[in-house]
Parts: sequence; C-alpha cells; structure tokens
Amino acid sequence: MKKVYVLMLALAVVCCLPVTAQVKFGIKGGLDVTSMSMSSDVLNSENREGFYIGPTVKVSLLDTGFGVDASALYDQRSGKIKAGDDNSQTGVEESLTQKQIAIPINLRYAFGIGSMANVFLFAGPQFGFNVGSDKDNINWKWKDSNFSVNVGAGVTVLNHLQFNVNYNIACGKTGEIKPSEVLPEVTKNMRARYNAWQVGLAYYF
Repeated sequence: MKKVYVLMLALAVVCCLPVTAQVKFGIKGGLDVTSMSMSSDVLNSENREGFYIGPTVKVSLLDTGFGVDASALYDQRSGKIKAGDDNSQTGVEESLTQKQIAIPINLRYAFGIGSMANVFLFAGPQFGFNVGSDKDNINWKWKDSNFSVNVGAGVTVLNHLQFNVNYNIACGKTGEIKPSEVLPEVTKNMRARYNAWQVGLAYYF
C-alpha cells in the first residue's frame, strides 16, 4: 500500500507541472559508501561499498532554474558488524547486505556555467522498500520500508550527461538485531541506521 501512495504522489507532482516544463527520461547508476550506525557500544560497524541503478525522469521549469527529478532504483548496500572488543580474536563478525527499491524525489535548482554545462543543488525525500532476505543466523531483521533524505549537488554537461554527489540520511531505524545464541553479547534489541555517501552518473535521452 505504501508503494501505491508513493507512485500516486509522483504522478500528482507531474500532473501539476505547468505546460512550460521540459521532461527528460534517462538511466542512473552509482556507488554507495555506507556508514552503519548501531545503537550499542557492544556492536562495532565498518563502512562498506554498494551500488544503485535504475530509470530516472527529470522535469525542468524553463527559464526558472527549478526542477524535480524522480527515480526508481535498485539499491544494494553492505555493512559489517562485529560483536565484542575490537582487540579480541573471539568476536563474532557478520556482513549485512540491504537490498531495496529506492524512490528518491528531489527538488533541484540549476544555474549555468556556460552554454554547455550547469551546476545544480538538490534535496528531497527518499522512500525505500526492502526486497532482500534477513540474516537468520544472527537474528537480523530489515524493516519492510524506510524513509530517508537526500542532500547533494552535481553538474550537467551537454544537456544529457549528469554527475552528482549526495548524502543519504536515514530517518529512523533501517533494521534491528535481536538477542541470539550466536551473539551472546546482545541482550536486547539493537537498532541500526544505514546512511550513505552516493556518487552517481545519469544519462538523459
């Protein structure tokens, strides 16, 4: 049901655009550098890399610099957690991989740096829907859906090729680990958030 609401919101935004708007479709892909933040001192976390790819649409309001872009991305992020002391050789270490369909909807503002390129700033919400499995052996559970916010900047060259860098900020928990026999150090539910730096390329037709 949440997916339907998001699609209806995106459709409503497009339908409300003035006739002077320019619409372009394309494909986007890039890398995630994930920072996994755990709500426990017992569990340590490390950054890992991931990737995202999928179709995108950009709507520009002519002669204003403002616009909106929206995408439907397959987003895979990885993280590694370790229970116990960093200096201990007996700690339990596990890799976690989040697989989701991410739908970012960003408001953007662009300004030209010549006839062939422009720089843009953007920010907006992102809705994520889990499509991966849980890590059963450590009793890990991903949320079915999550909400985050993007803030970033980029450059468009030749009106088709776009490069961007942004930070994706998780709002609320992305998943949690429950007490288990494999991780005896965990005595209560511990939550985690997946924030990520993202570097991407897009090509608009």
